[in-house]
Amino acid sequence: MAFALLLLPVQVFGWGQTGHRVVGQIAENHLHAEAAAAVKGILGDESLAMCANWMDHIKSNRAYNHMNPWHYCTIPDGLTYETCDHPAEGDVIETITQLIQEIKTGSYSKAENEVMAVKMLAHLVGDLHQPLHVGNGTDKGGNDRKIKWFGESSNLHRVWDSDLIDHQQLSYTEYVAWVDHATAAQVTEWQSSSVVDWAHESQAIRMGIYPAADATSLGYSYNYDHIETLNKRLLQAGVRLAGILNELYAKPVKKKK
Repeated sequence: MAFALLLLPVQVFGWGQTGHRVVGQIAENHLHAEAAAAVKGILGDESLAMCANWMDHIKSNRAYNHMNPWHYCTIPDGLTYETCDHPAEGDVIETITQLIQEIKTGSYSKAENEVMAVKMLAHLVGDLHQPLHVGNGTDKGGNDRKIKWFGESSNLHRVWDSDLIDHQQLSYTEYVAWVDHATAAQVTEWQSSSVVDWAHESQAIRMGIYPAADATSLGYSYNYDHIETLNKRLLQAGVRLAGILNELYAKPVKKKK
C-alpha cells in the first residue's frame, strides 16, 4: 500500500480527514427530511461525514487510479474554466457534473453505483472548495511551494489541506459547531451558483493566499489572515453539497392553487 501511495500525483489530495468530515456533517445539517432519509437509505450506517474521505482512502487500490485527476482542475492565472484546456481524463468539475446526471438517470459510468456516486460527490464538492484544488498549472496546486508550518516541513497545499485545520485543535463535530452558522440568505445564494462558479471562487482565493516569494515559514500571522476564508469554504462546500442532494432526493413542494 505504501508503495502504491508513493506513485500517486501529490496534487490529488484534498482537505484532510477533518476537513472532509466537516463538509459532510454540514451537508447533513442542511438536508431536507426527505433527502436525509434517502441518503441514509443509500449509505446505511455510514454518515456523509464518515464517507466523505472514501475517495482518498481508495487511492490505496490501483484499480481506482483513473480517479486521481478527478480531484482537481487547472485554471491558469488570467483564464477561466471556459477558456482553458480540459484534460481528456476529466477533472473535478466534469466529474461532479456527470455524477449528478448519473444519479438522476440511474446509469453509471464515473461511479459503479449510487452508493459510490454519493460518496464521490461528498468528497469532490469539498475538494473543489479547497482553493489549491483549482491549480494554476505551474506548481502542482501549491505542492511545489515548500514552506515550514510552525517550524515543521510542509508545503502550501498541505497547509490548506490540513495544517490550518489541525492547528485549531478541534474535532470535526466541534469544528462544525464553530462554523455552521449560514443565514437563510447565504444558503439560497450559495446553492444557486454553478459548479464552475465554485471553481472560479477557488481560483480567485488561490491568487491571494500565496505567501511572499521570500517567505520560508508560516505560523500565527498566516492563520490569522486566512482562517476565516478557509472556514467559509468549508461551510460553502457543505451547504452546496446539501443543495445537490436536496435537489436529487427531495421532491419539490407543490404549491396550492
